Amino acid sequence: MNGMNPDFAKGDGLLPAIVQHARTGEVLMLGYMDEAALQSTRERGLVTFFSRSKQRLWTKGETSGNTLTVVDTRLDCDADTILVRALPAGPTCHNGTSSCFGDDVAPSLGFLAELDALVASRHAERPAGSYTTSLFEEGTRRIAQKVGEEGVETALAMVAQDDDALIGEAADLVFHLMVALRARGIGFEAVAAKLAARHAR
Repeated sequence: MNGMNPDFAKGDGLLPAIVQHARTGEVLMLGYMDEAALQSTRERGLVTFFSRSKQRLWTKGETSGNTLTVVDTRLDCDADTILVRALPAGPTCHNGTSSCFGDDVAPSLGFLAELDALVASRHAERPAGSYTTSLFEEGTRRIAQKVGEEGVETALAMVAQDDDALIGEAADLVFHLMVALRARGIGFEAVAAKLAARHAR
């Protein structure tokens, strides 16, 4: 945990724990952890809080089944706030929204990570009836052909169609590009990392 130890004394034994979607960056919820809750979270891999109303440890989703599977935990610079990056199984909020702050707080570009994860699962599992599965089954030549077709259609929309058509074609291109990368064992985050590295220069 960042090489630091949580300073539970600052919060009289409880520290705020912010839960963030590990793929999209969406802030899912805020809870409080004591030492036992943090230990349980680390050992079981499920986000566990100290419930101030119930006065006991409470694992998110213990009743609803909408658990939060831990990817990693970090401390802020003062060691008095915990950041938990997790993957949700269902809506996080009891109101049925993805976040306790509503459905409209997810970063819009975060959906690309969700889509990339879906493409990865289609590549691994190959469910019948899936268009993505059919692309993987047809092989890299067909996938490359689709990327080329969508690239041309995007370029044509740029010069001859309205914004909505351009956006639609660009969406098709990005999707097929994700499939092409995954066929080579590459996640879309590698493209984002390359762009970030170029920007840093």
